[in-house]
Amino acid sequence: MEQSEVLKRVIGILTEAGDYRRRIEQDEERGSRNTEIGIVTALLNETMPHIEIPADATPQEMATLVAREVGGAIQQLVAAFSLAFVALAQVHDSGEQDVSSADVLQDLALRAEEAKGDGPQTSRE
Repeated sequence: MEQSEVLKRVIGILTEAGDYRRRIEQDEERGSRNTEIGIVTALLNETMPHIEIPADATPQEMATLVAREVGGAIQQLVAAFSLAFVALAQVHDSGEQDVSSADVLQDLALRAEEAKGDGPQTSRE
């Protein structure tokens, strides 16, 4: 999966997490709780490689194989979450009160689409 696609998925997770938090707050008032977040599972299923381990592989060979196959996917996820965190933190630290976290994430998603080369060529300033 391309890094821009991973970033857009991470943005989706963060957006969904905000919605989820609001639902929990509302549910606490009503006494109901739904704790399922399927979007994270979907991202992991799509970004993590499927690994076939030979039946005769030693524990060391299995560890090497898993590290090699999973390492790149983990790096992509960490990079995307880190970028989103930094973008959100910069706006927070600047004290801009007229920019919401949703605005920051939307702008980041637009930039990811532009970086991919198939999205709109304008971004919010």
